[in-house]
Amino acid sequence: MSRTLITFGKWSIVVLLLASCKAGPNYERPEVESPKTFQNTNVPLDSAISLKWWEIFKDPTLDTLISHSLKNNKNLLATYQRMEATRSELAVQKANLWPKLDLRGNAASGNYFGGAFNPSNTIQNYFIGGSISWELDFWGKIRRMNESAKAKYLGSEFGYRAMQISLISEVATTYFTLLEYNARLNIAKETVALRDSSLEIIQSRYNSGIIPEIDLNQAQIQYAIAASSIPQYERQVKFLEHALSVLVGELPHSFELKSTLDDQDTTLDIPTGIPAELISRRPDVRVAEQQLIAQNAMIGVAQAKRLPSISLTGILGVTGNELSNLGASGAAWSVGGNLLSPIFYFGQLKRQVDAERFKTQGAVYEYEQAVLKAFMEVENALVEIESYQKEMKARKLHVEASLNAQNLSQQRYDKGVTSYLEYLESQRQAFEAQIALVYLKQKYLSSYVNLYKSLGGGWISEKEFNKSKNNPQNQ
Repeated sequence: MSRTLITFGKWSIVVLLLASCKAGPNYERPEVESPKTFQNTNVPLDSAISLKWWEIFKDPTLDTLISHSLKNNKNLLATYQRMEATRSELAVQKANLWPKLDLRGNAASGNYFGGAFNPSNTIQNYFIGGSISWELDFWGKIRRMNESAKAKYLGSEFGYRAMQISLISEVATTYFTLLEYNARLNIAKETVALRDSSLEIIQSRYNSGIIPEIDLNQAQIQYAIAASSIPQYERQVKFLEHALSVLVGELPHSFELKSTLDDQDTTLDIPTGIPAELISRRPDVRVAEQQLIAQNAMIGVAQAKRLPSISLTGILGVTGNELSNLGASGAAWSVGGNLLSPIFYFGQLKRQVDAERFKTQGAVYEYEQAVLKAFMEVENALVEIESYQKEMKARKLHVEASLNAQNLSQQRYDKGVTSYLEYLESQRQAFEAQIALVYLKQKYLSSYVNLYKSLGGGWISEKEFNKSKNNPQNQ
């Protein structure tokens, strides 16, 4: 038995000496071009990304909704479970690098054993012991598979973070849209109240024969238009409340909103960060890179399959022809090795290597595309913010002018200076201008959400931030 251990130990030393040998290319990150600065911003560069960036809006309701969604959103919880499954699969794959131990036992009775037939004698045989099997990773096939499995796990981690950022962005955008439609609803109700009082006056004047019926009809039309918008906005408010409920992992219900769209801070100033750091911050880019690493390792796996594979086997146990005398003759053991080398597979193994190389080059292009998309989305978000700022200034002037024109037209009509059609037109323009402004405010706030999402989303917790700060390679 000691000789067996010595022999097995010698082979183990050989394995350790060859441990550095791995078929296939080692991964090198592709070089990608990045600008020195973002072209659509005058904001100073800052290498730090805010922790819990959504708190810049200073809205406790939004903070609560995001906190609940990160804990209870069902899609996020499912993604986390898939990430944990990938972690377990990595552990399973790592175990393939080491020997496998099994407990074996068998009992047999008959007149045919070992190729010999003895009809006059029945033989019984019993065995119990352990067996070991070990595929020696001479060419790094298993280590390359471990490398691929590790990259897939890291990719799932980055994918989980990407989904967190996407969820936060969706909650914030849905919340701002809900505030928008609440504002639309209030504008519609105020407009209906105004047109209802106007309609009463017009009806009275028509009954007195002061004005023609066409004026009454026009007043009725404008009242009906405003009144019909109320149920439309109420419907949208309910839909948004239901969507927000599901995002935070709850049954559809109504929300008691404590703030309005006008309460939101629109004087935000966000550092955009250094462009070169975007590659390490964007989780979707990191997912693409991990997919590339995993695929690159598969080239080595395919190349190793073209080379001989060697495995060791060993058995140690006790045997006997009766259960009562198991091991009476000493221990039973055997040690052996197996070699399997592919010779002629009609080019199948070579073509598999070629296929993995093509897949890897495709993964390189997908990674480069993810980087280009990241820079594009940041530039687009910056353009949104700048252009919405300018547009809001114009829209505010539009609203002020249209409301003033509405008041003046009413006075002019009451004095008989102008027609009722002019007054109705000024009402319509004031209504549409207010609706356009609240829509623009929502888009402006959402553009900041898009910016942080495109910048990589910041850090969601103190633990995550400290981990990244202490391990720059994980950023």
